[in-house]
Amino acid sequence: MRINRFIATSGVSSRRKADELIVAGRVTINGAVVKSLGTIVDPIKDEVRVDGEKITPAKSKTYVVFHKPKGVISSMSDPFGRSNLNDYFRDKKARIFHVGRLDKDSEGLLLLTDDGDLAHKATHPSFGLKKRYLVLIKDQIPVEAIKLIKQGVKLEDGIVRVDSVKSVGREKLGEWVEIELHEGRNQVIRRVMAKLDLQVLRLVRIKFGPIELGDMKAGRFRALNQQELVNIFNALSLKL
Repeated sequence: MRINRFIATSGVSSRRKADELIVAGRVTINGAVVKSLGTIVDPIKDEVRVDGEKITPAKSKTYVVFHKPKGVISSMSDPFGRSNLNDYFRDKKARIFHVGRLDKDSEGLLLLTDDGDLAHKATHPSFGLKKRYLVLIKDQIPVEAIKLIKQGVKLEDGIVRVDSVKSVGREKLGEWVEIELHEGRNQVIRRVMAKLDLQVLRLVRIKFGPIELGDMKAGRFRALNQQELVNIFNALSLKL
């Protein structure tokens, strides 16, 4: 088994992050620092450590849907003492990590797991998992802005193309817009709205691939049910 996959199946990180750990010299096999990303490890005979801590492949996997509240950073720790995911999952025995991220001021569906293979594929552009968001725009969103978003908005790092965008209702503070896209760039929806001089009051992710947030309240989490597992494994061409 390649060392990055061994690390991923141990629940330490995704395979992509495992490569970064190896390059940084933080991984050892039988006491020797791993220098090659293609290193093969024997799961039975070899002792693998990350930052000095021995790791072993998990016997069963954990898959959790979390409704991240606004103000919580998408990290399992924070050197500045800010509210983070570990505040909600410190009691879980599995060593889980977040799949992708939501910025501090955004809220909604966040998937957490100790399955590095799933995390790797779920965040890889080639699999193109759609994400659906509800965005509350201050006052209202002009019809012309909707048209521009549908056509594609040019940012400094390229054109952003969404799969769909539509107004879904109004409230006292503004207008709700539903946006669906494959994009995974950092704060891409906020940057699109800023480009169009629109102020975002709330941004909520309600769907990630085939997984939906539903009516779960902020700060709550639950395990994926069997049908959800089947759906996301099929979407990522993985075997359950």
